[in-house]
Amino acid sequence: MDVRNVLLDGVVGSTAYGLAGPDSDLDRLGLFAAPATAFHGLSSPQESVVSSKPDATYHEARRYCSLALGGNPTVSELMWLDSHEVTTPLGEELIGIRSAFLSAKRTRDAYLGYATQQFRKLKAHGDAHRRTAKHARHLLRLCTQGYELYATGSLRIRLDDPQRFLDFGERVAAGDIEHAREVMAGYEEAFDGCASALPDEPDRRTVEDWLLRVRAAFPA
Repeated sequence: MDVRNVLLDGVVGSTAYGLAGPDSDLDRLGLFAAPATAFHGLSSPQESVVSSKPDATYHEARRYCSLALGGNPTVSELMWLDSHEVTTPLGEELIGIRSAFLSAKRTRDAYLGYATQQFRKLKAHGDAHRRTAKHARHLLRLCTQGYELYATGSLRIRLDDPQRFLDFGERVAAGDIEHAREVMAGYEEAFDGCASALPDEPDRRTVEDWLLRVRAAFPA
């Protein structure tokens, strides 16, 4: 997989959360800078590069910023990893401004929205134990991480008690889908009753200033 001008990348997903099993895939996420001149013509440069062997996704810097400003949990976690496979000065700068991407409503909507997607998937795969357990684990993870981010302004990627999430997945996969529904409802109430540490809107100016530095660093 040939991706040029990579600014930051790392291993994300189940491995980063501490939920990986023997059959889990190794997922990599990163962002890269397209040359500034690539935006001057009629066609825009490729926004994302995706590979299945190995499992890797790289977003162009502008696309990455757009997704992160929208609260996308999968994309945002790259900036909160404990360690990275590739780092550059601009990548370190991005980590340094990660709080600029955050806002209360987008965080709540994104994490609960993604958790709702997992709930729909686990209901659809109720007869497939392994897949149902996986969706249930990620439902609880999204609720837990999203609420902590909403309440404290900080995102922990590595879960403190992975067994809690594994046990939850097994319980739901064994047929207790109602428990997953109750957990979702409980976190929705918790969000509603919490005074968020996050601002109402992200700091778009800070993000844009970083992106302009990226363009200046890769003019052609």
